[in-house]
Amino acid sequence: MDLAETEEEREFRAGLRAWLAKTLPELPPRPSPDDWPGRRAYDLGWQRRLYDAGYAGLHWPVDAGGRGAGPTRHLAFLEETERAGAPYVGANFVGLLHAGPTIAAEGTPAQRARWLPPVLRGEEVWCQGFSEPGAGSDLASLRTRAVRDGDAYTVTGSKVWTSHAEIADWCELLVRTDPDAPRHRGLTWLAMPMDAPGVTVRPLRTLAGSAEFAEVFLDGVRVPLAYRVGAENDGWRVTMTTLSFERGTAFVGEVVACRRTLGALARAARANGRWDDPVLRRRLGRLAAEFAALWRLTQWNVSAAERTGGVPGAGGSVFKLAYSQARQELYDTAAEVLGAQALALEEEWVRERLSSLSYTIAAGTSQIQHSIVAERILGLPKGR
Repeated sequence: MDLAETEEEREFRAGLRAWLAKTLPELPPRPSPDDWPGRRAYDLGWQRRLYDAGYAGLHWPVDAGGRGAGPTRHLAFLEETERAGAPYVGANFVGLLHAGPTIAAEGTPAQRARWLPPVLRGEEVWCQGFSEPGAGSDLASLRTRAVRDGDAYTVTGSKVWTSHAEIADWCELLVRTDPDAPRHRGLTWLAMPMDAPGVTVRPLRTLAGSAEFAEVFLDGVRVPLAYRVGAENDGWRVTMTTLSFERGTAFVGEVVACRRTLGALARAARANGRWDDPVLRRRLGRLAAEFAALWRLTQWNVSAAERTGGVPGAGGSVFKLAYSQARQELYDTAAEVLGAQALALEEEWVRERLSSLSYTIAAGTSQIQHSIVAERILGLPKGR
């Protein structure tokens, strides 16, 4: 892993900082967390600014519409934007971090030309249709059926925990196309237009009071064969590509954000007298070391992905396990530093604390990640 910056990369940082200093004050106010149409417009507006300035898709391949930059420049971009308090990918995180990279790796030239430029330009939002009420972490047991009918599939079933479904234009959809095949071998990855007849979206309200997830009901939805990514019944392999991005690189910016949050907690502890507690200081110090290690692991994962065509490996599961736990500990510590009264007055802290509880489930439960690490990295036998 060679992450030493060149003079050109240092100039890139300086140029990005100057652009952020000029652009961020020009942004409109952030919309309310419950205003999803407003959040979509805000997030896509930011993505368009990045695109116009040449910062969209820095690490995407050139033939996928990106800049083909190496891992050092990509990580520098994430560091500088987080430190400046710039918006993150927001409502289009599935398109930018999951579906887009999957299509770049697995799609045909026509599919890449159709779907990738609108993602980078901030024109279309994607959601993820993988989990089902009876198939959460056991994704291979999903039951949503897709039956060939002429030049299309007819899809019937339901999905749950579908991120941003109510504002999405497209859905990365995993369906069963061969019910007689072994569980992992009868699945297919489709791109489904969310405005197709037969699609019904029902938002779900989370513990934090937000509604970024939804149930999606599919009643005879027709999806053209041309919208299939990969071969029929090869969807499990394509989905493993998607999940490797979701677990391996999609949380990169959040590590930087957590380090910034940790700094804010240390300053708050000094201001309110909690810094005098040696136990709390040790806890903050240990978290600082944990997130520093996670950042190094992130750098290693991104660098390794560059050597394998841009697709992260099983090391992403190691990162996801450690990050999920560290994030929960960070917001446990926030409650200790700020106290009940401060938390009652700071809605954002409460929302982030409650949100942190979901990270041991999102993108595959910690139990699933333990199994991946045991089998694919440590070489242990599969559990019964």
